[in-house]
Amino acid sequence: MRELTLLPAIDLRGGYAVRLERGDPTRETRYDADPVARARAFVADGATALHVVDLDGAFGTGENQAALRAICAAVDVPVQTGGGVRSRADVVARLDAGAHAIVIGTLLVERPDDVRLLVDVYGDRIVAGIDARGDRVATRGWLDETATSRDDLVRRVAGWGVGRIVYTEIARDGMGSGYDVAALAHVAAVADVQITASGGARTTDDLIALRDGTPANVNAAIVGRALYEGTLDLRAALKRLAG
Repeated sequence: MRELTLLPAIDLRGGYAVRLERGDPTRETRYDADPVARARAFVADGATALHVVDLDGAFGTGENQAALRAICAAVDVPVQTGGGVRSRADVVARLDAGAHAIVIGTLLVERPDDVRLLVDVYGDRIVAGIDARGDRVATRGWLDETATSRDDLVRRVAGWGVGRIVYTEIARDGMGSGYDVAALAHVAAVADVQITASGGARTTDDLIALRDGTPANVNAAIVGRALYEGTLDLRAALKRLAG
């Protein structure tokens, strides 16, 4: 049976764990004042990796570096982090905080030469974050629409040597309507890269649909709101995915 790694998401804003609907900063649900405790709970329930997003960094309204460092120190699983990574210094700071992998989004479009250099230096610790509305890429916390083609960007980053893409269909994010399986299957066929699906899980059935409806290189999935609101139980989901 095909493996699907689950990465519980901790989206940080003002030091709290929150979730947004479709990335809209005005549609926030606040959950935890102690994201470290949440991280520990996810690992206790069987998570083998975590996905931490600095929303303040993404929106240019601040940063949550202290919280990221505390999370990385508190758990013994790899932590992948993104949101507001705008320079090599940002990459270095997050690696120094203990992150295993850095998700880069906006720089893919705005400063591609910088990303190519980062991939040369850090290899598979650099992950491409491609967030799209349909076939067009959005940047800067999804606030800026671009004319960049999703498929062209997938091919481009694969050509730079990026080995993994976190792909988010923005219309599904935080909505609990399931992953956009068709879009993910399409993206997975564009280039020979590993794909992490993001945006839309509500139940374990959504994870099964993702696993069974996409190519083998879609082998990881980020889960957020469903875990916080209890529509998806992490232990049960991992057990079911394991067969």
